Amino acid sequence: MSLSSSPAIEPDTPDLICQLDNVQGMVDALTCVRWKRHQDALVELSEHGIVLIVEESGCLQAKVYLQRELFTKYEYGAQGRPRFGISLGLLVDCLNTFSSPGHSNTIEIKYPGPDMELLLKSVDTLNACIYSEIRTRIPETVTWDYNFEQAGSTPLTFTVKSAALKEAIDDLEWPGSSVQISLQKEPTCVIFRGEGHGDLQIDFMYYANTDLLLAFHCDTEVSYGYKYKFLKATTANIPGNVVRENRGSKLTIGRGGMLKVQHLVSVAKALAPQVESAGYQLPSRIAYIEFFVKPEEPAN
Repeated sequence: MSLSSSPAIEPDTPDLICQLDNVQGMVDALTCVRWKRHQDALVELSEHGIVLIVEESGCLQAKVYLQRELFTKYEYGAQGRPRFGISLGLLVDCLNTFSSPGHSNTIEIKYPGPDMELLLKSVDTLNACIYSEIRTRIPETVTWDYNFEQAGSTPLTFTVKSAALKEAIDDLEWPGSSVQISLQKEPTCVIFRGEGHGDLQIDFMYYANTDLLLAFHCDTEVSYGYKYKFLKATTANIPGNVVRENRGSKLTIGRGGMLKVQHLVSVAKALAPQVESAGYQLPSRIAYIEFFVKPEEPAN
């Protein structure tokens, strides 16, 4: 990353020029998938928005979807869908330099620069203008791009408050090693059971805790084990302000036990969020976060 007092010479027709009026919202979304210090990411651009993909050991993959509706300006001029590799930590740290507490800064993002950099600049500061160039690289091939399929005719899915999910997974660190997730029809509940140095079981009873377990759909009882460090990565880095908003996180078990975990992160301006009359954030101001975790092996 480099900071300068004047913009670099840029190509006449960049693949993408977009503006975002809440840098902190983008930082929050990307932080959710930053589970280690040095982490490479793949970025894909399209007319529909920006997708960032990170993965670990062929067993864990996360995607951040920044739809074009999140941006106040989105001019896409590329043919096809350009991809580039970038350091996720460097990108998040760089975006943080454009964010200040209590103020929703606006930034402009351009790609590519003269040497295929990702170019950022502030557009609403009165006394100064910050420019940043982040070096990109030829993207590596994603080792697996799973086509998630539901396990049966009815999706095996449940929605739980984000704070409750994070707390449950944090508590399961004590047993360590492996976590078994089971969906039961009678009684209707979701069971998290940690096994390793000891045993710990956490039950979410649907009818007894509808304020925590918000939705439950299961026509077949299933149970799969997941490596704890991969399961923990799905919630460990959710920013505190996102946890306090406490939206529901949706978990779905697909064919073969593949686990999909979905979070919603607001990218609306803090001072003027777009809300409906019922008080809910409009979907156009939400970033979608998806994790895919491969199971260790199906339980008998």
